[in-house]
Amino acid sequence: MRKAAAAAALALFATACGGAPETTPAGGGGTFTFAIPADPGVLDPATAVLSATNSLLVFAYDTLVNVGEKGEIIPGLAEKWEVKPDSVTFTLRKDVTCSDGSKLTPAQVAANVNHIADPATKSPVYGVLLPTGMKAEADDAAGTVTLSMPEPYGFILETTRNLFIVCGKGVEDRSVLARGTSGSGPFVLTEAAPGDHYTFEPRREYAWGPGGATGKDLPDKVVLKVVPNEQTAANLLVAGSINGATFFGPDRARMESTPGLGKLTPPGGNGQFLFHQGDGRPTEDVAVRKALTQALNLQELAGIASSGTGRPVTGLVIDPRPCPGDSVTGHLPAFDAAAAAAALDAAGWKAGPDGTRAKDGEKLSLRVLYATTRGPGVQAAVEYMAAAWKKIGVDVKLNGVLDTKLSESLNATQDWDVVWLPITVTLPSQLIGFLSGPAAPKGANFAHLSNDRYEELVAKAMPVPGAEGCKSWLEAESALFDNADLVPVVENTLLVATKGATFAFDAGALVPTSIRVTGT
Repeated sequence: MRKAAAAAALALFATACGGAPETTPAGGGGTFTFAIPADPGVLDPATAVLSATNSLLVFAYDTLVNVGEKGEIIPGLAEKWEVKPDSVTFTLRKDVTCSDGSKLTPAQVAANVNHIADPATKSPVYGVLLPTGMKAEADDAAGTVTLSMPEPYGFILETTRNLFIVCGKGVEDRSVLARGTSGSGPFVLTEAAPGDHYTFEPRREYAWGPGGATGKDLPDKVVLKVVPNEQTAANLLVAGSINGATFFGPDRARMESTPGLGKLTPPGGNGQFLFHQGDGRPTEDVAVRKALTQALNLQELAGIASSGTGRPVTGLVIDPRPCPGDSVTGHLPAFDAAAAAAALDAAGWKAGPDGTRAKDGEKLSLRVLYATTRGPGVQAAVEYMAAAWKKIGVDVKLNGVLDTKLSESLNATQDWDVVWLPITVTLPSQLIGFLSGPAAPKGANFAHLSNDRYEELVAKAMPVPGAEGCKSWLEAESALFDNADLVPVVENTLLVATKGATFAFDAGALVPTSIRVTGT
């Protein structure tokens, strides 16, 4: 059962995931090894925006509520709740303990929320996983914690399914969370070897998982092995050295045709790119952004980026969407390289003797940032973009980096002009911090976006509960595309292959309580 949504592996991760399938094989034990394509970096949930990080944290942490098989909210750490337009009060289960043996308290839950909301924390998940302005107040005697907003907030209950709750010693000393865990989840991290592997052991006493999941039948050990190369992961899986891995690129076809492997094909998040709109950037100009987008055959680019396994993209929120609909169609320009070149001319970017465009003595030069761990499809996609832009006189430099470096480039050094970056969320409200508000490094708005129409529609949708605000949420997404702030290209799928084990894979990550080692 889904605890929350996750970004497709190796992208910005705006949510968490977990839960238990409806049925799992009886019996536990054994060692389960799964290949992860990037090192997760710092493990503090308050700083975790990369899926590489959160797909690890889901083993050690729980959330207040979870999501059931049909998309309904079900209990998590909270056994019941009372929702008001601007607040939600949770009654916590009384049997939950942290990995150090201490009891989970409402005060600890409140401390998590208030820590993220504290400006001194500079948490990148504030305004994303935790809505801006949310505060928490605990009543330990009553066993409740109340989360409140300054104004009505339509997703006030749903957003809480995305917050990993730190408990025990980690609440008082968050330094232990850099390379360790302190949560109430089904596993505890026992060894962290950055760049190589992360080892977890089960908590057999765990009895409060979603859908009744427990720690009784879990493996004796789970190893998340860092394997950046898909071909290496495929070889290890076929040889039986690991029990599972995800595949985006050409090794996907190889795994699909290999007998004896279990196979899942969940959604893999959107393939999309954004333009940096900081002061002085060429792409600060909407005319330049639209021209660059028009210079690309997006349908052809979609096939390249997904290695032919993607689907047409219709929105920014992962299924099951709270707001079904198509916000993309009709909001992206048709491919026309000649018109794109003319638009750059009109914007003042004239071709020089060498064919490269310049304006006021400055070359039209773009640095394109992307993650190397997304497979060769993404590499081929950015190469296609570079070639198309060079044809219309743009100087392009490609910069492929690992995920931890990607995060640094986005939020700290800001050494990019275009970034290929999936941002996969389950609620449209989770996009707000990424796509508006304070710019990096002060906020999560790494692209320095400022779209008045988007912000107006978001403000209109925010206080409206559930489906009532969907028209405005969808129109807000379309406003981004109209302005070429964010260009959705393809809805990816991925292959999850397994050998000698069974597990569920939900919203971009393993479901820890579903893992069983079968040996066959």
